[in-house]
Amino acid sequence: MPPTPGAPAPCPDARPDPAVPTPRPAVETSEGPAHPAPGTRAEARLTEVVPAPERVEPAPEQDFLLPEDAVVRVGCGAGARDVADHLADLLRPATGYPLPVTETATAASHGEIALTLDADAGDELGPQGYRLRVSTDGVRLTAGTATGLFHGVQTLRQLLPAAIESPTPVAAAWVLPGGTIVDRPRFAYRGAMLDVARHFFGVPDVLRVVDHLARYKINHLHLHLTDDQGWRIAVDTWPRLATVGGAGAVGGGPGGYYTSDDYRLILDHAARRHVTVVPEIDLPGHTNAALTAYPQLAPDRVGPPPYTGTEVGFSYVDPTSEQTYAFVTDVLREVAAASPGPYLHIGGDEAFKVPADAYAHFVERVQRIVADLGKTVVGWHQIAPTDHVDGRIVQWWGTDGNDPTTADAVRRGARLVLSPADRAYLDMKYAPDTPIGHDWAGLIDLHRAYDWDPGTHLTGVPESAVLGVEAPLWTESVTTRTEIEFMLFPRLPAIAELAWSPRATHDWSGFRHRLATHLPRWDRAGITYHRGTELPGSTTATVPTPRTEAQPDAQGEVTHSGANTDQTSMS
Repeated sequence: MPPTPGAPAPCPDARPDPAVPTPRPAVETSEGPAHPAPGTRAEARLTEVVPAPERVEPAPEQDFLLPEDAVVRVGCGAGARDVADHLADLLRPATGYPLPVTETATAASHGEIALTLDADAGDELGPQGYRLRVSTDGVRLTAGTATGLFHGVQTLRQLLPAAIESPTPVAAAWVLPGGTIVDRPRFAYRGAMLDVARHFFGVPDVLRVVDHLARYKINHLHLHLTDDQGWRIAVDTWPRLATVGGAGAVGGGPGGYYTSDDYRLILDHAARRHVTVVPEIDLPGHTNAALTAYPQLAPDRVGPPPYTGTEVGFSYVDPTSEQTYAFVTDVLREVAAASPGPYLHIGGDEAFKVPADAYAHFVERVQRIVADLGKTVVGWHQIAPTDHVDGRIVQWWGTDGNDPTTADAVRRGARLVLSPADRAYLDMKYAPDTPIGHDWAGLIDLHRAYDWDPGTHLTGVPESAVLGVEAPLWTESVTTRTEIEFMLFPRLPAIAELAWSPRATHDWSGFRHRLATHLPRWDRAGITYHRGTELPGSTTATVPTPRTEAQPDAQGEVTHSGANTDQTSMS
């Protein structure tokens, strides 16, 4: 049947609009009259975005009031519809509006939120940039890729009142400030690491962390899947790695591991939020859990007992045994096949008991295994002195910016991801009285997390060699989802801004005042955070109560528990 005259032309193979919720009655009152005057609170939100955009051009007379019958209209293009659906899903709970999503190849009409893929915008702003224009006629979000659109959506949600984070309807004037934002990232790689080996966290916890990363345009989740205390991913060819090696945790806490289905859930959720998962299998050290499961991998062929402490550097697989390399090949092959992202992290740190020559031989051979699997190898900076393979990435976690060995690896072709332990390690305490965390790399309050420049941090390393920045969260003392959030917030947005925003926008005074406006958003979203005195209007909070640690079963094994999640209520 031909289209109705005057109707918008649908995209080829357009999906039908899904069922959308009926508008629900508002149960709460929020800011502003039904039709606020332009240039008031809405205009301020245009300059409160975190990370700071590259360019902001306010137009105070062009505020847009989202109507109850608003439509999200999306043009044709790979992935654009999924981003539009994500936007509608973000806005429906608090507004109570149906917000149907419509695919069309024609220009949007008055009063709509329109998402458009445009090759010219991609040429101008790159694969992650976007342009967002708000006027009284509607909202126009343009990018060269679906990833750029997705990042623009995260900015758009910040332009709405904080009540947009409410999970239930709120009576509010949903006003977006008039103006234009043109934005793109400084560094391509912006990451955070979650250690699920020291304490295990179920799939729902990991998915929530992914959502936190996406909110602030962080696009990589590094999962530290294996360590002395636990092996957290199932490997079909070596099944006892998970069932035996995954049985414990620090302090004798509950173990767990991700089945292939669990891991796929994490990958799919991350992909929909344009976050790449970087799996890490830590080798040749940090392998006590693997040796407990398979004693034949140990240098003396004797399996050690499960380890529940927090010391490092005592365990390693035998670097002289061909059985070790068969094991490594099997494991990395399975993890690589399951992981669509380009990166495979091999660890490489703190192998103190391995002789230097044997360590170099091991790392060089494992790097070639990764390359043969079609992946880009990533390793902690201890791998820097070893032979280079094309494309390899060195993750630097030092505290002294004068590191000639890492600088030499860069001269030989390595790229860097920077994770300075005294700036970006989110397991460090905020202050001496922070009840969880460590202080071996120093105390890291919000100011210290923000006050450094990735482009000049390492002596002799040009900014062009820096692929990006990553904030690791090790979990020796972190046991629950709320504790994860307590350590991530507010420092995670600080790292995000350093990695995304132009150097010229970095300003501590401006950042702390901008970020303070996000506290009501976190409160609405049920996000636990450290309420330090660095943010205006914030006070010190009590850390969430740790979960009760349980023991593995009598056989020392653990069944699949990837769906387990922290039941502690949100602060």
